[in-house]
Amino acid sequence: MVRRYLRLFGVQLKASTLQALQYRVDFFTEGFTSLCWTFTALAPLFVVYGGRPEVEGWSFGQALLVVGWFTLLQGILEGAINPSLTGVVEHIRKGTLDFVLLKPADAQFLVSTQRFLPWRAFNVLTGVGLFVYAFSLLGHGPSPLGLLTSLVLLGTSTLLLYSLWILTVSAAFFVVRVDNLTYLFSSIFDFARWPSSVFKGVARGALTLVFTYVIPLALMTTFPAEAMLGRLPLTSLVGAVVGSLVFSWVARRVWIRSIGHYTSASS
Repeated sequence: MVRRYLRLFGVQLKASTLQALQYRVDFFTEGFTSLCWTFTALAPLFVVYGGRPEVEGWSFGQALLVVGWFTLLQGILEGAINPSLTGVVEHIRKGTLDFVLLKPADAQFLVSTQRFLPWRAFNVLTGVGLFVYAFSLLGHGPSPLGLLTSLVLLGTSTLLLYSLWILTVSAAFFVVRVDNLTYLFSSIFDFARWPSSVFKGVARGALTLVFTYVIPLALMTTFPAEAMLGRLPLTSLVGAVVGSLVFSWVARRVWIRSIGHYTSASS
């Protein structure tokens, strides 16, 4: 069963890559544009740290690690998660999801792997480049344990992002248009470029609690950055793993129940 789904995933990924490479100029233009957007996104960080050695316990180099994780996850979100799941909204709106539901494979897997944007891999590489630059500023590299922990958190962060998007697109089974909801989620995700502790002074710390437990942005970028710095408590690591598994379980249950409300074009 696992080999079958891995082979199916490879076929979907190969088809998306070949489609993207049909127009090679567009491929590299989109990649270059992604790089420009990434470096533009660094501007607020330079402004904030212009006259300050650190903000809420984070130096410029340490905060750059958070931006690196944000950039890396943004590449995964916009290259592997967003393209497929936004297509689900169109299927539901037009009533053509039947073509997916009738296939002999899990519907959630099929809709989650139907389209990839390979040029977003530039964001992933840029994120890795930011890690290298940040540690050069800090004057040391990550410890082997910190690197291993951050790799585990990369998996939990990707699972959290995917689960949040499944929850978002599941709303399309109940309301016709969820475009504004997806735009809202993308806007909220922008907050993940900052260490969660910088929001302590907002609404008496309520925003920090929201970004840790309700919309777990801190688990996606701040926790992995702290792991790289070797200062993430074990309880936080366990909380991130358990939290991501709970979110994925809830997202799966919501998806299955939402399909029951689907009305096809022939109904």
